Amino acid sequence: MAVFQLKKNRLTPVMAAILAGGACAQAVPAADEVKSLAPVTIQGSRNSQLGIADSANGGVVTQQQLEARTVYRPGEVLEATPGLIVSQHSGEGKANQFYLRGFNLDHGTDLRTTVDGMLVNQRSHAHGQGWTDLNFLIPELTTLLEYRKGPYYAAEGDFSSAGAVSVRYADKLEHGIASIGLGQKGYRRTLLADSPALADGRLLYALELYHNDGPFVHPDDYRKVNGVLRYSRGTEATGFDITAMAYSAKWNSTDQIAKRAVTGGLISRFDALDPTDGGLSRRYSLSGAWRDTTASGSTKINAYVVRQQLDLFSNFTYFLDDPVNGDQFSQPDRRVTTGVKASHTWQMKGLGQASETTVGLQAENDNIFNSLNNTAGRRLLSTTRKDHIVETSLGAYVENTTWWNDWFRTVAGVRADTYRFKVGSDNPANSGKAKDTIASPKLALVFGPWAKTEYYVNVGSGFHSNDARGTTIAMDPKTGLSADKVPPLVRSKGAELGIRTEIIPGLQSSFSVYQLNFDSELVFAGDAGTTEAGRPSRRVGFEFSNYYKPLPWLTIDADLAFARARFRDADAAGRRIPGAVEGVASLALAVDNLGPYFGALQLRYFGPRPLTEDNSVRSRGTATLNGRVGYKINKMSRIELEGFNLTNRRDSAIDYYYESRLASEAASVNDVHLHPIEPRSFRVTYTMNFN
Repeated sequence: MAVFQLKKNRLTPVMAAILAGGACAQAVPAADEVKSLAPVTIQGSRNSQLGIADSANGGVVTQQQLEARTVYRPGEVLEATPGLIVSQHSGEGKANQFYLRGFNLDHGTDLRTTVDGMLVNQRSHAHGQGWTDLNFLIPELTTLLEYRKGPYYAAEGDFSSAGAVSVRYADKLEHGIASIGLGQKGYRRTLLADSPALADGRLLYALELYHNDGPFVHPDDYRKVNGVLRYSRGTEATGFDITAMAYSAKWNSTDQIAKRAVTGGLISRFDALDPTDGGLSRRYSLSGAWRDTTASGSTKINAYVVRQQLDLFSNFTYFLDDPVNGDQFSQPDRRVTTGVKASHTWQMKGLGQASETTVGLQAENDNIFNSLNNTAGRRLLSTTRKDHIVETSLGAYVENTTWWNDWFRTVAGVRADTYRFKVGSDNPANSGKAKDTIASPKLALVFGPWAKTEYYVNVGSGFHSNDARGTTIAMDPKTGLSADKVPPLVRSKGAELGIRTEIIPGLQSSFSVYQLNFDSELVFAGDAGTTEAGRPSRRVGFEFSNYYKPLPWLTIDADLAFARARFRDADAAGRRIPGAVEGVASLALAVDNLGPYFGALQLRYFGPRPLTEDNSVRSRGTATLNGRVGYKINKMSRIELEGFNLTNRRDSAIDYYYESRLASEAASVNDVHLHPIEPRSFRVTYTMNFN
């Protein structure tokens, strides 16, 4: 069950009419004629987006759809977004690797991710810009996932040029949950969650305990304790909630390994070249949201404070820089993030039949202490740089939707963002202040529906911020040479044509072609474990997404995407963007309402990628087949078996090409460095619901 309301849970008269009977805006009364705006509750595995979505690339995934998916790690919940691949190149506690629209998004750059309104992407992070650690996510609490792609949405700011994903936690669980899971390779998971009534509201609580070793010679020994406590009152339209979250984890890492070490018999595919890599992560947050909906409009306010800590130890080049101690480095990051978002929407009589306008304000401040250290066996050897960063941003936007007639509407918006950076470095030459401001106009033209089909034209610009340390740098802390500053904010520009149709009963399809330009590409630097500003880029591609329910007990998701990524400037090195994913495909079958049985199969594929600018070195494609089969013992209990990589393919989760040196080598070697996908494994979970 999902409460579905236009524009992130606000219900307009137009929306009410469309949901009530699929009518166009012509039959909608003017704003001053509306007496009340009652919430509309929809049951179903997929909600229609006709008359709702502003593009062919946006959508909503309901709780029922999310429950049908098989996920190896929490971040894979985001793979419900068509065309998005969630991977890993290190230990389980590390932030995931993301691929979308021709991007290797590293750990989240250009994929804006929020959970209950809190921005997950971490700015000026020790390991990489936009670090997105979703290991605190509890899939059973996720009631709604909304996705958008491209820089076309005024409410989405930093990191959203490739896409934006918003996850919403439940205020109320239908039943309490007690589950225990056991599996191969040291997998153990227990979860207890419920939402009893309290003082005219609901008190949601959840506690998760987790352990996993993985298939590695040096086990991950990933240990996680995760908790959520939320009090809520009211409805999605009018009400409030206060939420506290706490997450703590430790792990060992088998980072990417040199291919020559495997083919030469030095190590196996699941061995490590530095078995002391690993990390520790903690996250504590307190957030609150308030919503009010009246006949004339709606108001939403969200505020949060997040305290986060990461101690990460990595070694990507082994003995390249230090033949004696090795090249392990640590990247501690400690920060407190505070943020507030507010928006107000009102309906009005416009030039057309109906119109609504939203104004919003978004502010965030990060108080950050991070550093880059040389280590051996997690023991400190020296400090490369140490910084205190204060990064503050303020964004404001206005967006208007006007229904001009029964077959044409426009969505026009603009946002303005201003950033201030203050860096206090252990090297005074790299200390300083910087600031920048950018305006981002957006426009969508929507035609239809005709014969249950809509057509979209989207144009807009967006941006991503660069690491604050790069905006004030003057001297390379590793070499002592002079270094060039990077621009604080980097513009993106996009354009897209799309179509969405439900002309075939039970089938929802969307197709879009797009182009996205960046003034500066963020490129992963393997030796430092960070991203750096690079050359201007362009991506051209298409996406084809399908959801089909041919039978009451069967649903089919089939998605296909392709992107051509190139640098836009001339360079002798070449024009390919290393790591840029080209082809992505997925097929998911889900079975339910078939007596006591239920199950699913998920096939995902992401194709070969260039690993060098001249395309002389390429990765292979990666395919995995996951599945689950379950039995409902009674109305309140069930047991299920999950299987991962059922065909036991020996593919890579990630591939890089760079220079490294093994302990036995006299000189450095350029080579492919890979992290394998996990071999075939199984997990059994017993779940009991209670009232």
